[in-house]
Amino acid sequence: MSFQEFALFLVSIVAGVAGQFFLKSGALKLGQLTSNNAVSHVLSIATTPELVIGLGCYGAGAILYILLLTRVPLSILAPAVALQYVFSVLLGKFVFNEQIPVIRLFGLAFIICGVVMLMAKK
Repeated sequence: MSFQEFALFLVSIVAGVAGQFFLKSGALKLGQLTSNNAVSHVLSIATTPELVIGLGCYGAGAILYILLLTRVPLSILAPAVALQYVFSVLLGKFVFNEQIPVIRLFGLAFIICGVVMLMAKK
């Protein structure tokens, strides 16, 4: 993967994680879904700024991913996108104060090791 491809890959990852951040922030604004508020929640998605921004970030990340697929093998790129999981867990911990069990930290370490192994040259 060239420097340009790697930079584009990182921007794609950041866009995906930003999308998750904004979707979570918007979802917290909506509150919990129940059978009584399902229709209003669905309608509120289009008018909640954080949700619209989150969907836009996901869209931008998808476009960058498609552009990367024209240059990087799928067998490298698709698993490498798992780095979004790592950053999402960290985002949950440090922004949304979610608990991270030790076993999840081991899982994150395995993901990071796997991505490094995928990107290593022969």
